Amino acid sequence: MLRTLTRVSALALAVGMGTAAAAQDTLTMWARTDVQNFLPQVVEAFNASHTTQVEVQFIPPGELVQKFATAAAGGSAPDMLSLDLIYTPAFAAAGQLADLTDIAKALPYFDQLSPAHIQAGTYDGRIYGVPFSADSSVLLWNKDLYAKAGLDPEVGPGNWAQIEEQAKAVRALGGDVYGYYFSGACAGCNAFTFLPYIWSQGADIVSADGTTATLDTPEVRGAVDLYRRLIAADAVPPSAETDTGSSFFSAFAGGNIGIATSGAFAIGILNTQYADMNYGVTYIPGPDGQPSSFGGGDNFVVTAGMEDMTAVGEFIDFIYSPEMQKLMAEFGSLPVRGDVAAQALEGLDTRYGVATDAMAKGRTPSTVVYNDIYNSATGPWLQFLQESFYGDDVDGSIMIAQETMQSILDGVQ
Repeated sequence: MLRTLTRVSALALAVGMGTAAAAQDTLTMWARTDVQNFLPQVVEAFNASHTTQVEVQFIPPGELVQKFATAAAGGSAPDMLSLDLIYTPAFAAAGQLADLTDIAKALPYFDQLSPAHIQAGTYDGRIYGVPFSADSSVLLWNKDLYAKAGLDPEVGPGNWAQIEEQAKAVRALGGDVYGYYFSGACAGCNAFTFLPYIWSQGADIVSADGTTATLDTPEVRGAVDLYRRLIAADAVPPSAETDTGSSFFSAFAGGNIGIATSGAFAIGILNTQYADMNYGVTYIPGPDGQPSSFGGGDNFVVTAGMEDMTAVGEFIDFIYSPEMQKLMAEFGSLPVRGDVAAQALEGLDTRYGVATDAMAKGRTPSTVVYNDIYNSATGPWLQFLQESFYGDDVDGSIMIAQETMQSILDGVQ
């Protein structure tokens, strides 16, 4: 701890932003515990170099959204929030977030900020959330299993044909070794990892203006058929069908899965908790190799009615400094500022570079009904996936999900 505090103090001096006078002495901030590994260091560095101080309260991920909604409605919300980026449009639509457009666009490096975060942070043409922490969906492969299967362990799959070929080769090892894994009963997991297979073809399940469900397309059917072929070839373990996300990461970490889609967070966990695993990281590919990724993480948002926007702007500029981007990268968050990404990742595991590049190619659905469509355990997305992957009537599952999604979208017109 002493070494950490000493290093943070040195970083604060290195940033060299000086002491900024502000009308408000203390800014309160809430964040989910997911960012607890790096946010305290960032705040410590900011507080050491600014008159305005930031106080952070960490809240479990499953409680933060409801807690903020209740506090915002009751007038007791914090000044700032590190918010799962997918919820930014809903809170903006409810009038509970401050407009950050002018602050964001005044940044000289605005066009270098993560496009997925900006996309998710934009509502009705205005920016209500800017990038804070970042994750991206990537494809992992087990190099040791590849070697045993007679595959080149240094080359992961670069298109759909290679995914099938390599997954089948690993499955041929027999026993409890399987070629491919996904959490079949987890809506959010598959938004994060299966949507990129659709996006890589230039398609989506909702129109760009957020008004029309677009499930019934050849591109969606093509991605579904990829999974159906993997399942039919016995390359996917039977347990995947009922996995609600509890084995989203651990199945691959167990060492008996050849290929799995996951998040960049997996790199840090594998390196520290599964140091003996020999694995590779690459992009989630399209049928012809076009990469895609889901841009995840948190947006930085400000509660509506906040008066001291000067101090807010100082904090935003501080977290985007090269020094803070590097500090956050060292503690597990991908850089969200493209022009300093290489500097931030210097000296770190090179696999983070792949994940950061994937983040730059990433996108995030931006809709006020994200939870209803994509994330709900009883929503149309998960129902569609389960029925189309494992059922006998793909056409019927697409039709029903299309109609249900459209009715949800129509409800916000």
